[in-house]
Amino acid sequence: MKTKKNFLWLAFLISATTWILVRHNQQAGYYSVKGLVFGTVYKITYQHDGNLKPEIEAELKRFDQSLSPFNDSSVISRVNRNEELVADSFFRKCFNRSMEISRETNGAFDITVAPLANAWGFGFKKGAFPDSILIDSLLQITGYEKVKMESDKVIKQDPRIMLSCSAVAKGYSVDVIAQLLDRKGIKNYMVDIGGEVVVKGKNPSKGLWRIGINKPVDDSLSVNQDLQTILELSDVGLATSGNYRNYYYKDGKKYAHTIDPRTGYPVQHSILSSTVIAKDCMTADALATAFMVMGLEEAEAFCQANPEIDAYFIYSGENGEFHTFYTEGMKKYIAK
Repeated sequence: MKTKKNFLWLAFLISATTWILVRHNQQAGYYSVKGLVFGTVYKITYQHDGNLKPEIEAELKRFDQSLSPFNDSSVISRVNRNEELVADSFFRKCFNRSMEISRETNGAFDITVAPLANAWGFGFKKGAFPDSILIDSLLQITGYEKVKMESDKVIKQDPRIMLSCSAVAKGYSVDVIAQLLDRKGIKNYMVDIGGEVVVKGKNPSKGLWRIGINKPVDDSLSVNQDLQTILELSDVGLATSGNYRNYYYKDGKKYAHTIDPRTGYPVQHSILSSTVIAKDCMTADALATAFMVMGLEEAEAFCQANPEIDAYFIYSGENGEFHTFYTEGMKKYIAK
């Protein structure tokens, strides 16, 4: 009888151990969560054994409290009102990286562009159509060299200077959620917030993540989903900037939302869409905007000087037809 009991216990232990090992080796399924944030849509797909939507939305709420100019109590709104405060970690990282990219792009990217964007009706405050006198006056309070951070506090040369992280914050928010997933030990995911993306590992089909680049057809309602090309990616950040969705016409002339901080006027270059791949989405987001400001020739030269950055530009020809330019490194991402 004792031998039989011992045998049964041994059989039970073997069964239990086998079950535990099987459970351990079983791969978790993929979750996909969606929602609205920062006036746009987010979709996050990840391989994990639980629903992380509450934690994701809590992190996005913390981010909004730091960098949203539409949130009156956010850090950036308080900085723009010249309130005395110590910046939080989100704001500090965004500010410092923005200063670096501003220097690297010779001011084509500039977070002090807010007064100009507002004046043209593309910012967080709606202004009237500006004349040259107003533009000249606003250029006096524009320029990344006129702000700095000391002891986690923003120091302005002029209190009228205002900051806007709209050309970098969405990409940074993607990085923040990717870092949250990294802390959970998640190896396979795609974070997409309003078209800015970080991908890691494999998709649910065990392949590379596939991201489409839209054709830059005038589409203020974002209903056109015709694709120019498809990219296959992993372990990178991607962002696209274009002048085909946020624009208006006045006196028969089109005014797009990309403002050149160096001139004060909306850009009139041939680039219609700028897609950038970088090691993180914040960098990709900022450079995608900077390239729209630079124009095709200057943007190409920047990419040649910085081969770690890959870019795909769609631009218009003399007769309005679409042309493309992409860096040598971009070729490996284009789906065959």
